[in-house]
Amino acid sequence: MAGEWWRRGRSKGWAGAVVVLLVAGGLGTWAMDGRPFAGDRDRYCWGAWETGSGPEFLGDSAVEDGGTRTARETAPTPERPRGSCTVALRSESGSGARKTEITVTYGPAPKDAARRTEWILTYLGDSAVPLPDGLPGATDGSRALLVLPKRCDTRDGRPTAVTLDSEAQLTWHGGRSSTGAGIGGARSAAGLVVAAANRGMEAASCAPARDIRFTSPVLTLPEGEEIVFRRACRIRGMEFDDDAARGMRYQVGAVTRDLQSCSVGTWGRDGGPVLGALMVAQPRLNALFDGAVGDAAPARGWRGTGLLADSHQVLRADCAGRSTTFLLRAPSTGEAAATRYFAAFANAVTQRLGCPPVAPAAPGGNDR
Repeated sequence: MAGEWWRRGRSKGWAGAVVVLLVAGGLGTWAMDGRPFAGDRDRYCWGAWETGSGPEFLGDSAVEDGGTRTARETAPTPERPRGSCTVALRSESGSGARKTEITVTYGPAPKDAARRTEWILTYLGDSAVPLPDGLPGATDGSRALLVLPKRCDTRDGRPTAVTLDSEAQLTWHGGRSSTGAGIGGARSAAGLVVAAANRGMEAASCAPARDIRFTSPVLTLPEGEEIVFRRACRIRGMEFDDDAARGMRYQVGAVTRDLQSCSVGTWGRDGGPVLGALMVAQPRLNALFDGAVGDAAPARGWRGTGLLADSHQVLRADCAGRSTTFLLRAPSTGEAAATRYFAAFANAVTQRLGCPPVAPAAPGGNDR
């Protein structure tokens, strides 16, 4: 039944792919049900957040010694269900000037398919883990996404989501670096985006009868980035030659029945993403791909519907009784290589999930 996901139990990972992140008291208390403490202090993001309610950027220490905290926001409305809010902090010290911004956006998934692909990977790829208690979203501790109930969908059927982004920069004479934004990690990011979603849905007049909440711990990844020694993501078929692999690293993200991901990038000042691969089976997250997966098989030998292009590759197929979407973005590898990596990733995932392959088999099989 549409809208029941906020009352479901949390999705389970398997095979030791994720471990439970235990969060100390205080910060975890703020995020326990996705709502801030009640009180008379300053509030932000349509009333969702309150100063002194847990995360560092909302605390008194963030504005000590001449620091400032400002906010700007536009609330969604029933007539225009889009909104945003930004909390900005600025401070100066002997070590330089620090600028922090935490931004929440309320609105539908992008209409353009290629832009939507990039947008989805921003929040569901890399080191993102699923939100607790089966909530349709993910966070990596600095960003978060939550897809809202179907009653908040746009007229053209696109799901509405709430996203959170945080960024902090320290600037000094002759240099600049990115630092932590003080939002408190994955559990706090989950609480922040859930609280903003509840107030945003109220403003847009599509709120469910009960606020979205969560009580379970947030899952975290047991390992960090790894150097690419020819093979990436521990998947046979995702090999690079020695020259290409030099300077590459990969991050295995979530490995659950709802969400699996891996990203490959390069080190250094000029480093950037090489490819991002993603599997989504959680129904509301999967709905983000509606209208972007075509209506025919992408090529001979593929199962499902999708598109194989050099900018992005996407496929939707049934897997273990669920509609499942596979996605790969590899803008600099070329279509032939991207298709090879996409096939290897998708078939490795289907093998783990216990369903038939979706791509033509490549010599050597798949493993992780």
